[in-house]
Amino acid sequence: MSLFVHQSRRPSPGSGAFKVSGYMFAVALLLASSILPRATVAAPDLDVPFVPTPEDVVDRMLEMAAVKPDDRVIDLGSGDGRIVISAVRDWDVRAALGIDLDPERVAEARENARQAGIDDRAVFEQGDLFEKDFSDATVLTMYLLPDVNLRLRPVVLETMAPGTRIVSHAFKMGDWEADQFDTVGTNNIYLWIVPAKVDGRWQLTTADGGRVNLSLTQKYQRFEGSAEIDGAPVALSDTRLRGEQIRFTVAGDSYIGKVEGDTIVPVEDAGAARNWHARRL
Repeated sequence: MSLFVHQSRRPSPGSGAFKVSGYMFAVALLLASSILPRATVAAPDLDVPFVPTPEDVVDRMLEMAAVKPDDRVIDLGSGDGRIVISAVRDWDVRAALGIDLDPERVAEARENARQAGIDDRAVFEQGDLFEKDFSDATVLTMYLLPDVNLRLRPVVLETMAPGTRIVSHAFKMGDWEADQFDTVGTNNIYLWIVPAKVDGRWQLTTADGGRVNLSLTQKYQRFEGSAEIDGAPVALSDTRLRGEQIRFTVAGDSYIGKVEGDTIVPVEDAGAARNWHARRL
């Protein structure tokens, strides 16, 4: 027996939290009652109450994500569609998608988008978010329960591109520390930037052809490690990682780069080293 998780939200005034359906549970009970007709079995109420997302929280979520017209916004558990609709209507996003398991909420969201005159860009799909591919999002919004956030965390980290912005109303993602946090009234909002994968061994080539060997360990957006030049250890400090951008200092020289898979290319910045590159070994 399994329980279906509904990413549905109260139709008004905003997006809401998960709802757990007792459908399969009820089916199992009906089958049991057919075998034992004298038994009186009542299906428990498994619904989690809807908790609406206020409009000012929606606005702040999109503001923290620094939404731009060329973004692809996907809202998990889209309910009446207000985050998706706001992204298109107020932030001029080219395309936004809402995913919800409740067909009634999907129908309502589609009607709201039609009334707003943006149903060509604000699209809604019915289905289980864990069976959907949302890896093409550049901004992912959600108002889900903590355990669902934890189930989503490895999906986000493994399938979504570095630099993707993740915004959650109310709930964290376990020990993955948020890159930014804010409150609107009593509502907490968390922002994460999907970090590039930098753990492992790298060889950095300086502008004059010198070689620096780096050994890095990473936990989410934080990393540390050691460095060697000609086999001798040198200091590695000031390590920072935000999306694709990496910063560190080796032997007093500052490096700012962009991680592109197994290579790092320099980003021009005053005071930082120039004409260098690094590759993963």
